[in-house]
Amino acid sequence: MIRSAGQCAAFALALLLAAHAAAAEPIKIGVVAVTAFAPVFVAQEKGYFAREGVPAELVYFDAAAPVAVATVSGSVDFGVAAVTGAFYNLAGNGELKLIAGAAHEAPGFRLQAFLASRHAWEGGLKHVTDFAGHSFGVTTKAAPPIYVVGGILAPKERFDFASIEVLPLQSIPNIITALTGGKADFTAVSMTPGMLPLLDRGDVKLIGWVGDVAPWQFGIVFTATKTADERKGTVERFLRAYRAGAKDYHDATTAPDGAPAHGAAADAMTQILAKYTKQTVAEVRLGIPYVDAAGRLDEADIQRQVRFYQKEGLVKPGIDGAAIIDRRYALPLSGS
Repeated sequence: MIRSAGQCAAFALALLLAAHAAAAEPIKIGVVAVTAFAPVFVAQEKGYFAREGVPAELVYFDAAAPVAVATVSGSVDFGVAAVTGAFYNLAGNGELKLIAGAAHEAPGFRLQAFLASRHAWEGGLKHVTDFAGHSFGVTTKAAPPIYVVGGILAPKERFDFASIEVLPLQSIPNIITALTGGKADFTAVSMTPGMLPLLDRGDVKLIGWVGDVAPWQFGIVFTATKTADERKGTVERFLRAYRAGAKDYHDATTAPDGAPAHGAAADAMTQILAKYTKQTVAEVRLGIPYVDAAGRLDEADIQRQVRFYQKEGLVKPGIDGAAIIDRRYALPLSGS
């Protein structure tokens, strides 16, 4: 009887596992391999997507804008990337919905760095107040650093953004090549593989960290409007896994007072990020970003971004920043 009961239990468990596997819905997540999108990597490493019944394949891109395009086309189910004008235009057409926040630039944390070429540095470009009149390497003309420099720093530091020559170079590797070759004077980028040796040799110069002078909502999580409307259960399961990864990452890297933490738990997170971003541990430690524990979204900053891009002619008039946020899923930051 004991043997029979044990066999029945094993059979029941097998049926349960088989049913769970049959109900699983594989998803694809478009992402750029930088530390800003830590919750995705943590959730994948710890099996949170599979646990929620949405086993994930990570699809990597070299820049943020193509992630938005791929999400609209259905090549990926969810996008986790930096905010761009391309995203706002697609969302404004009703094709994408914003469902959560990713990394946020915050004082004390290191997400994107302001870098200068050796030539520009030696010529006096050593502070964010020196940007006027220089060439600015970005992936596209509506890339995230455009908002940082034109929408936040130019008004704050009172320099003319129009005096800056914007160089759209398509990818971060191209930007770094332009910097080291003296074809671009400065940029704002996340740490990528091979960056640390360039800094150590002085091939590029570190001006400072974006979060210390220009806090803002850098990263977002989004999906196609059709997915948000017709696959509610899938979106909710994805977000539960994503937010579990966000909480693990936040709790390991952020002290109770909100400052960066550097304990044993942070070291474990560093190992995960090094694996998924193909960086060395030293490179990852150089650029540890802030991520809200629940993946909440700074809605007020999203609307400021839309207004800036519209002012620059990079986003269509009439697009409402509030309308692209899907409040069935997104959680707002307190006070935003």
